[in-house]
Amino acid sequence: MQKKSLIAILIVASASLLYGVPMFAQASPGADAGPSAATETDIKLLREDIRSERIRLVAANLPLNDTEAAKFWPLYDQFLAEVSKIGDARVALIKEYVQRYNTMTDAQANDLMKRSVAIDQQFPALLTKYVPIFEKVISPKKTVIWYQIERRLDLLINVELAASIPMVDASK
Repeated sequence: MQKKSLIAILIVASASLLYGVPMFAQASPGADAGPSAATETDIKLLREDIRSERIRLVAANLPLNDTEAAKFWPLYDQFLAEVSKIGDARVALIKEYVQRYNTMTDAQANDLMKRSVAIDQQFPALLTKYVPIFEKVISPKKTVIWYQIERRLDLLINVELAASIPMVDASK
């Protein structure tokens, strides 16, 4: 039952968090404008909501006793601080993409792609880094639960970003 409820929670939470504030909108056909950026406040609030929801989902689905919780949550805060840095880089890259959307050169497109790949590789590396750290304070099975939650959340966020960010306009 826990697995089904986690999946339902992830889907509902992600949909409500991520679909509620469109970060980028594709210009209507024939329009000259590129994607429109969400405001800084929208992005900040969205990221805060995602962080809060992430904590809530982990707390609701990772069965920890008091001793484990006392050791886990400070480490989880460290993990989230590192996740936030990756998010900062991702947001900065997306903002640059939005800025250059109508005037992007081939060289700029290639550079953005390479930097995007580098950012995309950081989250799995961070998960890998934290697995042995969490296994020191919680069991391997509980570490796997944490890993699965984080991995699913990252996938959902990436799907929403992919759906929200328009493809490069090769005709320009």
